[in-house]
Amino acid sequence: MFEGFSPETFDFLWGIRMNNNRDWFLEHKKQYEDTLYKPMKELGRELFQPFLEEPGNVLKVSRIYRDARMHPPEPYKESLWICIRPDVEWWAENPCLYFQITPEGADYGFFFWKPRTAVLEEFRRDITKRSEEFLALIRSTEAAVGQRVTAECYKRPKPCERKELEPYFAWKGQIGCTRELAPGEALFSPSLSREVGDFFTKLTPLYDYFTRFRV
Repeated sequence: MFEGFSPETFDFLWGIRMNNNRDWFLEHKKQYEDTLYKPMKELGRELFQPFLEEPGNVLKVSRIYRDARMHPPEPYKESLWICIRPDVEWWAENPCLYFQITPEGADYGFFFWKPRTAVLEEFRRDITKRSEEFLALIRSTEAAVGQRVTAECYKRPKPCERKELEPYFAWKGQIGCTRELAPGEALFSPSLSREVGDFFTKLTPLYDYFTRFRV
């Protein structure tokens, strides 16, 4: 059962940022496991419960160890995350629901970082064909969560014949609807699982919409 993170969680995260080396990590490995990795796994299990009956979704929990081929010379990450996403090899090209914790705090929500060009082309065709359905999805999602769905946009947007679709034709990547939490009681409470889970529930229709694209 998820019991919350703790001030010691952030002590470790700041520590690994300032002392990113094997000796320091081994000395603090138990702190990492007890205050960061185990709580993150427990939070992930609880958040994934509503998705257990839906085929095609997986839960991923990151580890602190960096891939030395991609991130030399620092051996450890300064953050940890959980991710609910389609069962695919490269997460960045697919939509996800995630929770991430860093020395500065936490962020969580829906994110689609680097959709492939072919996916965006299919997305534009789809919203042209079913514009009312898509616009209703955006309106209902933003009303439910009380904030906007945002994205990185092309500097020169794609041609669009319908004015109401122009903002979405401009979407390039980093499509998201996320929230941030500073270190404090909200992160230290077991109720964090319920708060994040409620946000995920409200964002699931948006997540389900984008998982339809498999180009």
